[in-house]
Formats: sequence, C-alpha cells, structure tokens
Amino acid sequence: MKIGFFDSGIGGLSVLYEARRAMPRADFLYYADCDRAPYGEKTEAEVQAYVFSAVEFLLSKGAEAIVLACNTATSVAIRALRERYTVPIIGMEPAVKRALDLSPEGRILVTGTPITLRGDKLRELIGGLDAAHRVDLLPLPGLVKFAERGEFSSSAVEEYVRGELLPFHLPDYSVLVLGCTHFNYFKDTLAAVLPPTVRIVDGNEGTVRQLIRRIGGVPTDGTGELTCYISDRPVTDPAEQARIATLLARLDLLFQGEA
Repeated sequence: MKIGFFDSGIGGLSVLYEARRAMPRADFLYYADCDRAPYGEKTEAEVQAYVFSAVEFLLSKGAEAIVLACNTATSVAIRALRERYTVPIIGMEPAVKRALDLSPEGRILVTGTPITLRGDKLRELIGGLDAAHRVDLLPLPGLVKFAERGEFSSSAVEEYVRGELLPFHLPDYSVLVLGCTHFNYFKDTLAAVLPPTVRIVDGNEGTVRQLIRRIGGVPTDGTGELTCYISDRPVTDPAEQARIATLLARLDLLFQGEA
C-alpha cells in the first residue's frame, strides 16, 4: 500500500518516522511544501489552496491514503478535503485530550502556529474537553523557521523559547502540547528549558493509530520504499537527500532519548 504524507515543510517527517516504525512494509510518499513554508502566518485561503494542490499531486502518484502531517493544514482544510475525496484522509490535532488525561489537576500549555491556535477546530476541541478551563495557548511560529533551516539546539533557539515562555508561571503547568509537527525536533531543547515536572506530548502516535484503523490494519504487501518530494519536485539532489537523512537521524536520537 502506498501512503502519502504532506506537510508545509520538514515537520511532518516526525510523523512519517512514527508511521515507518509501525508499518515497515508500507510504501510512503512524503511531500514537503518548502517553497511556500511556513504556513502558520499565511491566510486560510492560501493554505487551503496549497493543501488541495499537494493532495492532488500525491493522489496522482498513487497514494491510497493521505496523512496531513501538519496541524495548520488540518485545521484549515480537513473538512473540505473529506467532502471532495473518498480515500482515507487523516489529519492531526493537538493532543489536548491526552494532556488532560495525563494531568488531572495541573494546567496545560498548547503550542502551535497562529492559524492552528486561532482556528475553530481547536476551539471546538478545547471547548468540548476543558470544563475546568485549564488549557492555555502559546503560538511559537519562530520554531518553524528555526526547524526549516536545521537549527534545533542553538543559543538563539533557547533564547527564543525562554522569551516566549516568560509570561507563564511554569510551575503551574504539568503538560506542554506540541501542536505543530515542526516542534517535535525541539523536544530536547524544550525539556532543558521547562521544569522537570512538565511532560511534553505530541499527536504523532495517535495519528498513526488512526491511520492504521482507517486503512484496515498494518500493510504487509509493500517494500518499505520512501519517495520524497519538495513542492512537486522529486528529491534527487544529493544535498537535499542528505538533509532528509540528517533530519531522520535527529529523530532517531530524540526517540532513543524517550525510550
């Protein structure tokens, strides 16, 4: 089975990484729309047009299911996509429910892009779950820009994160939710800045579980092939291939740190 993954850039590789671990025989297509990233500060109409274009491209390459490995794209386009296409389309949403389940009392800080955090989809999710009004929101668009240029643990990244967290009394919080797939590359940096009592959660595992349910189980008929595209262009340049390999290696490192 061939499964298409889409993100505005390289963040969705973190979800793809989880999917490849769970489905080693599936064949994957990965589309990173780096030419038009970041999405989080663009208009909703622009983002929706980009997403539809990417989904059409992945379907033309044989994708039998699509994962929007991008919270921003999901918040803007998932409903319209499901109305138009019959293939399984799996979106992402910040793991608010998991955070509330993990923390019966402490406050929850949900990070994401500006579009995700102001979107109706997230407001509806929080409204249906957070009866005690324990969830706060923090946009971190700067992390997307750091990620796209491969800067994950510099003093500039740490200074940015510390500055954005400054208005919050962190000892009050028990969970920080990563509501953008780009943020997954910064787990070690975030852990170094946050109090040790704050857990960091993302929606990757839940998204992959939902994908497996929607396609009827773990595929066994593929070869595990991965084909990558950057805004419609096959990744054939050695420098681009090396960049993807470096990002996957970082995810290996972060996963081993969690294990």
